[in-house]
Amino acid sequence: MRYFLHIGFDGTCYSGWQKQKSTRNTVQEVIEQTISKVFKRELTVYGCGRTDAGVHASQYVIQINLEKAPQFDLKYRLNKNLPDEIAVFEVFQVNENRHCRYDALARTYDYFIHWKKDPVLLRHSSYYDDLDLDFELMQKAASLIGNTSDFRALCKQPDLYKNSYCNITNCEVFVNEEQGRLRFTITSNRFLRGMVRYCFSFLLKVGTGVLSLEVFEQILKQEVATKFKQPAYPNGLFLSKVEYPFLKFDESHQLIRMLKVGLE
Repeated sequence: MRYFLHIGFDGTCYSGWQKQKSTRNTVQEVIEQTISKVFKRELTVYGCGRTDAGVHASQYVIQINLEKAPQFDLKYRLNKNLPDEIAVFEVFQVNENRHCRYDALARTYDYFIHWKKDPVLLRHSSYYDDLDLDFELMQKAASLIGNTSDFRALCKQPDLYKNSYCNITNCEVFVNEEQGRLRFTITSNRFLRGMVRYCFSFLLKVGTGVLSLEVFEQILKQEVATKFKQPAYPNGLFLSKVEYPFLKFDESHQLIRMLKVGLE
C-alpha cells in the first residue's frame, strides 16, 4: 500500500532533503528514522525533489510503502515523534503506481528577502543590508527568465542532466517598499540544481546595477559565459507548492502565508 504524506519543514538546521553518506542530519534521514521507529522496522522514504541545506518547504510530498493500512492515526503518531521543525499535514492513500516525484506536474518556489533588519524574519527571509534596487528592471529580468527554456547557464551542475530545459509557467517579483521586503516566485514543471537561487542572484545583480539587463539576457541565451555565478542565500527559499493531477492539498497549512502578506 502506498501513501503520500503532505509535510512542511524548516530547513535551517538541516543539510538539505536528501540522505547522503557524507552528510548527516538531512530531512529525509530524520523522517526515515521516525517512521521506522513508529512501525518498528526499517522503511524507506521517497521525496518529491531535492532541497539545499538551509532551504525550507511549506508544501512537500513524501511517499512510503506499507504492507497494510496502519491501525492508528498516522499523522498524529508521526507529529508526536518528529522534531518541531518537521510537520505532517495530511496523509493520502494512493495507487501503487503513483510516484511523488515523477507524477508532479509543477512545483513552485518562493524566495523572500528583506533589507530592513528584522530579527523576526531572520530564519525565513534573506537579509541584504542597504539594498538600493531598481524594481522595474528586476521585473523585466524576471520576464526574461519566464521566457527562457534552457537553463544550462543557471544550473549548478548542468552536465548531470540529459537536458537543461524547463517549462516556466509563472515568474514574478512582488515588492513592498514600506516593509522593505520582496518576494520572487517561480513555477515550472522541473527545476535544476541550484536554479532558483541562481535566478534570484542574477535578479539582484540586475536590480543593483551590477549587471545590465542586456548582458543578463545574453547569459540566459548562453551567448556569453559568466565566471562569477554565486547562488543567493538559502534561508529565504521555500518549496511552496507541488501539483498533482489526482490530489488537492489543504492550502491552510501553508507556512509562508504570513510572509506573503503585502507581497501578492
